[in-house]
Amino acid sequence: MKLGLLSASAAILLALAAPAAAETIYVTNEKGNSVSVVDGQSLAVTKTIPVGKRPRGVMLSPDGKWLYVCVSDDHAVQVIDVDKQQVVRKLPSGDDPEQFALSPDGNTLYVANEDDNLVTIVDVPKAMVLGTVKVGVEPEGMAISPDGKTVVVTSETTSMVHFIDTATRKIAGNVLVDNRPRAATFTADGKQVWATAEIGSSVSVIDVATHKVIRRITFEIAGVRRDQIQPVGVRTSRDGKLAFVALGPANRVAVIDAQTFEVKTYLLVGQRVWQLAFNAGETRLYTTNGVSNDISVIDVPALKVIKSVTVGQAPWGVAVRP
Repeated sequence: MKLGLLSASAAILLALAAPAAAETIYVTNEKGNSVSVVDGQSLAVTKTIPVGKRPRGVMLSPDGKWLYVCVSDDHAVQVIDVDKQQVVRKLPSGDDPEQFALSPDGNTLYVANEDDNLVTIVDVPKAMVLGTVKVGVEPEGMAISPDGKTVVVTSETTSMVHFIDTATRKIAGNVLVDNRPRAATFTADGKQVWATAEIGSSVSVIDVATHKVIRRITFEIAGVRRDQIQPVGVRTSRDGKLAFVALGPANRVAVIDAQTFEVKTYLLVGQRVWQLAFNAGETRLYTTNGVSNDISVIDVPALKVIKSVTVGQAPWGVAVRP
């Protein structure tokens, strides 16, 4: 009996001593012209990779071999070999690329060109522009459906979410949302798009089949002025239970019940929280905090912030490699 208890205790200690995460976190530093590489186990910066001017949007290829970075002031997308930890090639992107979406097969990039009011479509293997789609004024946030058939882009000044058919490369629908939409994401089942509105202080939940807003979610935080609550980054969990919204200068991430659309809680993170990324198991959520120059690490099951990690200057985007 004592031996059994000892074995059980030893197993618990071993479990507690096991690495919490093996992933690698990549953070674009908008004013630092660099990408910070953070080890998911030690939660320490292990490398700083120099990139082009004003890096913002960042995304990994499906196989995890390449990291794509929008270098906005260089009007290009740079490609980092994650094993070599250096820039190895450049893709055309159109002017002032800010965010992008990557097709599920990794072969096509859809890039928002803020200055030209365009989405540029790029063949990744050939490093060639396939075409452009005219959208509203100041396109920024982008997302692609799980089946790769639909791309959405938010136009800040037009206050619209545009739906683009990837087969025809034409707009299939436009949805009016609140002022200054900044980011969008599809739910895992592809049935909804969640789009944030920075000045409107809201999130619009859009039904993909009808292109109709089915819910408008707003936020109230005790002691925080409404004009400081500026929704930007948004992520929904694969199981469809939770959504997380970065609230900018409010320095909080809102946790939303994705079934009832009710706000469950607010998590205090760093200053001017901007973008969000899950790890592969969705046990952690990483946030970029542009004014405090750090990232926050959220334990998703516990809904608790467990760590802040100092990175570069004005962290903007974040991607996680398993």
